[in-house]
Amino acid sequence: MSFLPYGKQYVHAEDIEAVVAVLQSDRLTSGPVVTQFEKAVAAYVGARNAVAVANGTAALHAAMHALRIGPGDEVIVPPMTFAATANCVVFQGGTPVFADVEPSTLLLDPERVEERISSRTKAIVAVDYAGQPCDYEALRTIADRHGIALVADACHSLGATYRGEKVGTLADLNVFSFHAVKHITTGEGGMVTTHDDTYAKRMRLFRNHGITADFQQREKGSSWYYEIIEMGYNYRLTDFQCALGMSQLRKLDDWLAKRRRIASLYDEQLAHRDIAQPLETHADALHAYHIYVVRLAGDNGTVDRTSVFAALRQDGIGVNVHYIPVHLHPFYRRMFGTGPGLCPVAEEAYERILTLPIFVTMTEVDVHKVFATLAAAVESCIVGRM
Repeated sequence: MSFLPYGKQYVHAEDIEAVVAVLQSDRLTSGPVVTQFEKAVAAYVGARNAVAVANGTAALHAAMHALRIGPGDEVIVPPMTFAATANCVVFQGGTPVFADVEPSTLLLDPERVEERISSRTKAIVAVDYAGQPCDYEALRTIADRHGIALVADACHSLGATYRGEKVGTLADLNVFSFHAVKHITTGEGGMVTTHDDTYAKRMRLFRNHGITADFQQREKGSSWYYEIIEMGYNYRLTDFQCALGMSQLRKLDDWLAKRRRIASLYDEQLAHRDIAQPLETHADALHAYHIYVVRLAGDNGTVDRTSVFAALRQDGIGVNVHYIPVHLHPFYRRMFGTGPGLCPVAEEAYERILTLPIFVTMTEVDVHKVFATLAAAVESCIVGRM
């Protein structure tokens, strides 16, 4: 029985050729291909600067460092995200403050953000959950009114647009991930885009131990001398990873079209059966569909999500759940006193959501198989039927 994962990479022969070319070159890291990839991503999204780092978590950490988040500072984050969104605040000694999400989209709710702002709030991190951009106009208005920074965790939304503007320019700092299941991959990798030159400079120092001159600069100047002017990390991305990323970036628009086609097929089938509902898509957003999330439903009863999950997995459908709300994890309960009731919309959604497979090599036959298997599983797992 073949297995359909919820997401997977697609590496083409030309991607492999691009990586091999760098592996056969003189420079595997801290070389020119990193700069080329940064310029390519910056040009794609329309940003002035792009800073490549080792992974999406490193990108979030670099963004918090650029903003000088530290002890005593609060940063507002949503609960419906991977834990790195909040962890990056903790890395800097700050306090993540959880604001609930919109019921229809599971995107950060601007009204809940406004309620959470205090005199210690330094930034808002908006997560483009599943690949749909947040309401950046409302969030920008709030951020500007309170004199705080706006960060886009756009790890799900490369290639998406909000009111005709590409994700990557909608916030002060815009964070991307190139993990294997993302729209394009470098294996592991991340990027931060920004129009702000000062932020970009801070992040370049941060990714390279706080060193004032990287290897390329010292080599060009025939110098061995450098200074460490602040604490940094080794968050560098290699040249051969960047070669893979650049090759994949050239295919991104075509791959996005395929993802949107798969999502539309799911939408069409779900519209005719009361087994699950897709999340709402705002009219002013063009979705990137990193993942396809539904809320389980059932006629005259409650669906047992655990049983549906197990049934689909047994039948070769690699469903997943994105995410356990971050504030419910033991670390956050212990360290910050969070727990059930803090973000009721996210908590209620978590009990019902399921992520269906979506990746660029899926076929229409695959989509129909997923839907048929889901329908059968839901029908067999309804409890309390009247």
